[in-house]
Amino acid sequence: MKLIEKDLSKFEGKNILIRLDLNVPISNKIIQDASRIDKILDTLKFLLNKNLNLILISHIGRPKGKKIDDLSLKPVADYLENKLNVKVNLIKNDIFSISKEELFKNKKKEIIMLENIRYYGDEEKNDKNFAKKLASLGDIYVNEAFSCSHRPHASVNEITNYIPSFAGILLNKEVIALNKITKEILRPVTCIIGGAKISTKIPVIKNLISKFDNIIIVGGMANNIVKFKGYKIGKSIHEEGYEKIIDEIFLLAEKNNCKIIYPEDFLTGKSLNDNSEHKMIDQIEQDEMILDIGASSIEKIKKLINNSKTILWNGPAGYFENPNFSFGSYEIAKTIAEQTSNKKLYSVLGGGDTISLINKFNLFNEYNFVSTAGGAFLEYLEGKELPGIKALNYYV
Repeated sequence: MKLIEKDLSKFEGKNILIRLDLNVPISNKIIQDASRIDKILDTLKFLLNKNLNLILISHIGRPKGKKIDDLSLKPVADYLENKLNVKVNLIKNDIFSISKEELFKNKKKEIIMLENIRYYGDEEKNDKNFAKKLASLGDIYVNEAFSCSHRPHASVNEITNYIPSFAGILLNKEVIALNKITKEILRPVTCIIGGAKISTKIPVIKNLISKFDNIIIVGGMANNIVKFKGYKIGKSIHEEGYEKIIDEIFLLAEKNNCKIIYPEDFLTGKSLNDNSEHKMIDQIEQDEMILDIGASSIEKIKKLINNSKTILWNGPAGYFENPNFSFGSYEIAKTIAEQTSNKKLYSVLGGGDTISLINKFNLFNEYNFVSTAGGAFLEYLEGKELPGIKALNYYV
């Protein structure tokens, strides 16, 4: 991939189309979590200082080709304007009614932001004419939206056929970070994978088994393993019908000399709002829910973290929203942060719930890389080629 920061001298004064992912949660026109926007601020400041005309492309939600006021980028434009101290001009006109020359006819320093790109149905169809029109608004294109790069959409994929295209600074950092845990691995390497559903993580687990030394399964996912091993899980969240796949995972792990680790003690409650009670794996009652990992499991996981050189963490260890069941996730987060700070391991974290919990513990900046990419993050870990990344190779 060509990197935009290496070629900027050629494009001074030119229009630069930047595909971002500013898809943040908004309620009553107020941004609830600005993490994704904050991550891009340094890149935007860097480009502004290079005398480039910035045109921002993003989406919010899934309007499916309809103009829905609640999915407008207006709150995002206002937030950026406040943070960057530069006018952000949100263009609500139809894209086909504007030209490159019109966008910056006002010579004052400002950023142009196109309204929600998914207001146009042709975006998700990867439509050629729509991509051509988008490309006509700029002189160069930068993909700074790794989190959208698994989608073959016009502003991510097809646009690169009509305009010189580059990888953004953050996108490149994300690829480098993920390569360090999948291709350029410093061993021992450990994956901690959690969350509610095992079904969404099976392809990731299968792909990582041949690359990782340890895979630690926690959270709701671990309940499936516990049940598979013949133990009762009470009312705990789990998914039916995955016994054969779990058996395949253990056989594959044995073949590849990868250890699959799961909790052997827990904190339980009779409801999500309950107080916690410590139980061993063979003590779960019918009316109980497994809601966190227990002290013995925490110590076992911490030892594995301390003996690792590389860590990938995706998904909490328990129902951390209730402080009574947040200790397992906190201890994992703290231990990885400490080892990272001491330069004893390389750490990559990802997933919406993981980000929420490290924000809750004020640890967001304590890791080597935190991915906000969601689906793209998981698909890259599955070993899939992402359309948005592949498209950038056209200009290498």
